[in-house]
Amino acid sequence: MPFENREGQRVPSVVWPTRQGGNWVNVNSDDIFKGRTVIVFSLPGAFTPTCSSTHLPRFNELAPIFFENGVDEIVCMSVNDTFVMNEWAKDQESTNVTLIPDGNGEFTAGMGMLVDKADLGFGKRSWRYSMLVKDGVVDKMFIEPEVPGDPFEVSDADTMLNYINPNAKASQVATIFTKPGCPFCAKAKAALEDAGITYEEITIANAGVTSRTLRAVANADTVPQVFIEGKHIGGSDDLEAYLAK
Repeated sequence: MPFENREGQRVPSVVWPTRQGGNWVNVNSDDIFKGRTVIVFSLPGAFTPTCSSTHLPRFNELAPIFFENGVDEIVCMSVNDTFVMNEWAKDQESTNVTLIPDGNGEFTAGMGMLVDKADLGFGKRSWRYSMLVKDGVVDKMFIEPEVPGDPFEVSDADTMLNYINPNAKASQVATIFTKPGCPFCAKAKAALEDAGITYEEITIANAGVTSRTLRAVANADTVPQVFIEGKHIGGSDDLEAYLAK
């Protein structure tokens, strides 16, 4: 039987027992949804491949853009206990996302999205979906197609962003190879920051990452070496020319 699209309906009222700072804290769904705009994306389980590699990290990455477009909170829901969800949060890029343990499956069942994964030893879990909730009412749902396995076609962060604001653009992302004390590296990082391009820094040092990696990846011996959206830009002067275009 197809999953029911619940757009226009209220979300279930549920209390979730969570573990915070060594204490049990009850989180009420009304506190999350009442008078607020919230994105919820739900998935089969913490630590599972698609959830960890793509679904959660991308929502976390795009969170600042969602917040700029009127979203108050992003919630990741899974039928797991709070201890598992807390450990998964530590293991993931999740600083911008609230992970909720729907351990008893009450919210998921109330949404009509509880499925039997007994063949995998999972028991009852959530089907993968995402939704935009405004003041406790479902504004939009993206439900994955009912096909074998764990489809991931429509509940992704980019699809949600396109619904909320088709003109919104994700900021460019970059990686920069640097060495400690390098003035040109500092110049390049400042240029990226001024351009609003978020970056991750890989430091070339005697321990850990070495110059061999720099040569293998960038075919270069000098730093900085900048990559933007998968494209090798080059050093600080190359970056300056790229940003001037």
